[in-house]
Amino acid sequence: MADKLKDSILKMAAELKQEVILARRHLHMNPELSFRETETASYICNYLKNNDIPFRNNIAGNGIIGEITGAFRGDRIIALRAEMDALPVNEKNEVSYASKTPGIMHACGHDAHMAMLLGSARILSNLRDHLKGKILLIFQPGEELVPGGAKLMIESGALDNPRPDIVIAQHGLPELESGKVGYKAGRYMASSDEIYITISGKGGHAALPGASTDQIYIASKLITRLKETIISLKEEKEVPTVLGIGRIIGDGATNVIPEKVEIAGTFRTFNEEWRDEAKKLISTIASDTARQYGVRIDVKIGHGYPVLVNDESLTARAIRFSEELLGKDKVEMFDIRMSSEDFAFFTEAFPSLYYRTGIRKKGGPVRNLHTADFDLDEEGLETGVANLTWLAVNFLKET
Repeated sequence: MADKLKDSILKMAAELKQEVILARRHLHMNPELSFRETETASYICNYLKNNDIPFRNNIAGNGIIGEITGAFRGDRIIALRAEMDALPVNEKNEVSYASKTPGIMHACGHDAHMAMLLGSARILSNLRDHLKGKILLIFQPGEELVPGGAKLMIESGALDNPRPDIVIAQHGLPELESGKVGYKAGRYMASSDEIYITISGKGGHAALPGASTDQIYIASKLITRLKETIISLKEEKEVPTVLGIGRIIGDGATNVIPEKVEIAGTFRTFNEEWRDEAKKLISTIASDTARQYGVRIDVKIGHGYPVLVNDESLTARAIRFSEELLGKDKVEMFDIRMSSEDFAFFTEAFPSLYYRTGIRKKGGPVRNLHTADFDLDEEGLETGVANLTWLAVNFLKET
C-alpha cells in the first residue's frame, strides 16, 4: 500500500509540474512587499476555491489557512507553511517571467514555496480518501519584516483551533542541486535582531576640531569596540555569533563634521541567554562611549526572530521518509547557518521541521538568495511538491 501511495504521489507531482511552474511564474511576475500581499492572497484564495479546499483568510493581514480533511476520522493535524512576501530588490534577470513591479522581486524564492504548497494541496486534496485527520495549509505574510508574519499568525489564535501537532516548511537552497533535499536536526538557523544606533553631537567645520565633537570618528570607535567585545566573548562562550554593521550614514562633507551619524546592523547567535546578554552589552558600551566623548548615543534594538530549532525526532523520521521517496543519495545533511527565519516562531510554539529543497541546475551556477539576479531551476519544484506531500501523508499516519 505504501509503495502504491508513493508511486501515486510521484506521478501526480510529475503531472502537476507545469501547473506549479506557471503558478510560480505568475507569482514571480507580481511580487508584493511584506504585509502588502493582497493580490498574492487573492490568487491563492482563488486557487483553493477552484480546488474545493476550504480556507480562512485575512489572518494577521493577508494570511490564509486552508484545510483538507481526510475521509477517515482522526485527531492528528499536520500544518504545511509557505511565505508570501517579496523583497525590495530590483530584478536584473531578462526572462519572460521577470517582475513587472520595479524595485520589488521574489529574490528569496517565496514564489516557489507558495507554488509548491499549492501543488501539494492539490495532491493531498485528491488523496482525501486515503487520509485520516487534517492538513492545514498556511500561507504566511511578512516573513521578511520584523516582527514576522509567523509570530502574528500564532498570536492571532488562528492556529489554536484546530491546533497542529506538527508544522513543516521547506525553503529552496541555491547551493543544493535540484532533485535533492537537505536536513539539519536541532539548532539550524540563528536568531536575528536589528540594531539601530544614533550618535548626536556638535557639528562644525572640519578645520576646527576643538569646536565640535567628531561624530564619525566616535562612530568608528564605537563600532570597533562593539565588534572586538562581541568577538572576544563569542570565543569565550563558544557560541556562533555575528555582529554585522550594514549601514553608516553621516551626512557631512569634506570639510563639515555632521551633527548626527546613524548606524544600523544585525546581531545573530544560537543561544537565547547570550542573545539577551549581548543586547544589554551593546547598550552599555554605547552609554560608556557617549560619556567618554561627550555626545548622546541612542540605541534601539528591534527584537527579531529567535533561534530556529528543528525537532530532533521529527527530523530523523523526515530523513527516513525522504530517503524512501527519493533515495538516500538525494538526501543531504547540513550544518548550522547564520541566516535567520521567522519560522523559528513556529518551532517555539509547535513541534516543527524546516528543511531545504534543491533549486540549482546540475552543473549550473549558485544564484544566491536576496540578490537581483537570483533565479531557480524550476525542475526542482517537482521534487519539492512530492517530498512535502510525502512528509505530510506519513506524519499524518503516525499516532
